[in-house]
Amino acid sequence: MVSSTHWLASQSAMAVLEGGGNAFDAAVAAGFVLHVVEPHLNGPAGEVPILLAPAGGPVRVLCGQGPAPAGAGIAHYAALGLDLVPGTGPLAAAVPGAFDAWMLLLRDHGTWPLARVLEYAIGYAEHGHPAVEGLTRAVEAVRELFATEWTSSAEVYLPAPSPGRLFRNLALAATWRRLIAEAGGGSREARIDAARRVWREGFVADALLRTAARPTLDTSGERHTGTLTGDDLAAYRAGYEEPVTYDRHGWTLCKAGPWSQGPVLLQQLALLPELPAYGSPEYVHTLIEVSKLAMADREAWYGDAAEVPLDELLSPEYNAGRRALIGGSASYELRPGSPGGREPRLPRYATAPVRPQTLPGAGMPALSGDGAVRGDTCHVDVVDRWGNMVSATPSGGWLQSNPVVPELGFPLGTRLQMAWLEPGLPNSLTPGRRPRTTLTPSLALRDGEPVMAFGTPGGDQQDQWQLHFFLAVAAGMDLQAAVDAPNWHQESFPGSFHPRVMSPGAVTVEWRMGEEAVRELRRRGHRVTVDGAWSLGRLCAVTRDPDTGVLSAAANPRGMQGYAVGR
Repeated sequence: MVSSTHWLASQSAMAVLEGGGNAFDAAVAAGFVLHVVEPHLNGPAGEVPILLAPAGGPVRVLCGQGPAPAGAGIAHYAALGLDLVPGTGPLAAAVPGAFDAWMLLLRDHGTWPLARVLEYAIGYAEHGHPAVEGLTRAVEAVRELFATEWTSSAEVYLPAPSPGRLFRNLALAATWRRLIAEAGGGSREARIDAARRVWREGFVADALLRTAARPTLDTSGERHTGTLTGDDLAAYRAGYEEPVTYDRHGWTLCKAGPWSQGPVLLQQLALLPELPAYGSPEYVHTLIEVSKLAMADREAWYGDAAEVPLDELLSPEYNAGRRALIGGSASYELRPGSPGGREPRLPRYATAPVRPQTLPGAGMPALSGDGAVRGDTCHVDVVDRWGNMVSATPSGGWLQSNPVVPELGFPLGTRLQMAWLEPGLPNSLTPGRRPRTTLTPSLALRDGEPVMAFGTPGGDQQDQWQLHFFLAVAAGMDLQAAVDAPNWHQESFPGSFHPRVMSPGAVTVEWRMGEEAVRELRRRGHRVTVDGAWSLGRLCAVTRDPDTGVLSAAANPRGMQGYAVGR
């Protein structure tokens, strides 16, 4: 079974499974197809956290989030007069992580050779794929920038592709063909490792560095060069980690560590009281308030620049005290806790004036408060006949993040925008440390057996939407019905994307929630915005029943791109 945010990625992964490949071969094939068909949502120089459960083996996290370059210290940005990392341009580029993570997954857990796995992405880049509406909207939003400043992007994306018309990226196809050729011969594993070297030390690295060194107009309104160097690229390796876990009612939820926002899902579960009737206004209010507490802790405690007290944050004693803060009305304060008696410290932007939030919840690129176009994310889940399971959330390296590297057909990413330019915070920008990412795939176990992989695009909202989905499944709802259920999220915390807006008390709901629920939430003090009927979240999920071996999958109808397939 496969579920992803684009039908061609799902079908490509399914073709791999039907051809004898396993879940890891299929996930890598889908990941590279997503670079081609959703370039406004992810790219090879972006990042990807991956949760994998090999049949009969332990769940692992594969981290494809690159760190800040050695030259990307706070002092460098302060000298440029900046108090936030720009939302676009090479100054916001972390060391690219996605490519090496996909290669490591393929080398260690796949069975197919690199050339065979990449043939789907190469085919769609060479021969074309029908452009989705989101791609057209993203290009139109930055058309003037491309035409006047980022001219290498204009050569690929202008005129904007028409929805449904075939769109090609010949430079990207040529990049993968050259990479395969330069990887040479030898064993399957040796060719994959050779491709990794070509990426970090060969023609790919050379082209990335030339672009990073070019003064580029970014969201600051100025032209800046990046800090990425050849040493940064040559030193980077994706790596494996243990997942963070939480047990609830026979389920074990697995997430990436607090260099992501993944533990937010676990904290929400730990904070939950006994819930009222599913979908009732009281139920929605409770989950909104639980989310506020967990996201406040994210702001105070999560990051890769300091030790994170996760044991205390997930402990029953800590969460009993936090749970007592949930009242009958909407809270407007950002209220982090004091795990182990530690004093929380918030970034100064946590107390900045409220600015209108202009990003719709549909998970598509949109104009941010400063006119920049924010990208979003993709997702793919796979389970195969042997019980191997994988969940991955690729993102970054969007077409609207940086100019296209002319020789390669894709741009650098901008994940450094998620780190703070304040010293002493867990998420302070620190050379060699990962900026805290919003990317957060999930994997769930029952009685120690992997049974479900799931996730969604959506930036800061990912672990809110995933909580709603998981609770629906845990309550016995059909997998597709849990994906389809009316969704909502709150925004009472600093956003992770430039310009880091925060909207205390703001809640966005799909109008299918109903007028009575909206009235009750407003009566409780929530600042409710009613969005479209099918607008919030792009959830994907696959499951495996360990008793019967029956596989299932569900995909999201929102955006008319998600696709679940199996046999």
